[in-house]
Amino acid sequence: MNERERIYNLLKETFLLLDDGDRRFFSQFGLTVSRFYALFHLREEPGMSVKNLSSRMLCDKSNATRIVKGLEELGFVTRQPHETDGRAWRIYLTEPGDAICQKVAVAHKTYNDSRLDFLNQIEEHTFAIGLEKLNRHLVQLLDK
Repeated sequence: MNERERIYNLLKETFLLLDDGDRRFFSQFGLTVSRFYALFHLREEPGMSVKNLSSRMLCDKSNATRIVKGLEELGFVTRQPHETDGRAWRIYLTEPGDAICQKVAVAHKTYNDSRLDFLNQIEEHTFAIGLEKLNRHLVQLLDK
């Protein structure tokens, strides 16, 4: 295995470990990873459409619709008709949705701090620069 294959495999393993940790973490609050991130994005941009939410979450529209319906059943979001497009809906957090999102986001930050506390400031900075560079490159490849 060459060094690039090793890097790819390490990144994949890191993603799987982070994702599994997030899955376990969010389940303590009765949420899935995707439901939390839907709440998070809707908190950042109230009134987002399902189409925009699916774009933000890198999933298809039918998956985003399913996530929104589940959050609606929990009382965390409400859908309101789009003011100009009769086929579209705008999605807003309810008070309970905003409260759970804020509570979980604070706890998740603490959890992530504990997962990354082995890095010193110089390592963090260097690592972040490398990941940003990789992400920009991957976005450019996807946009081609």
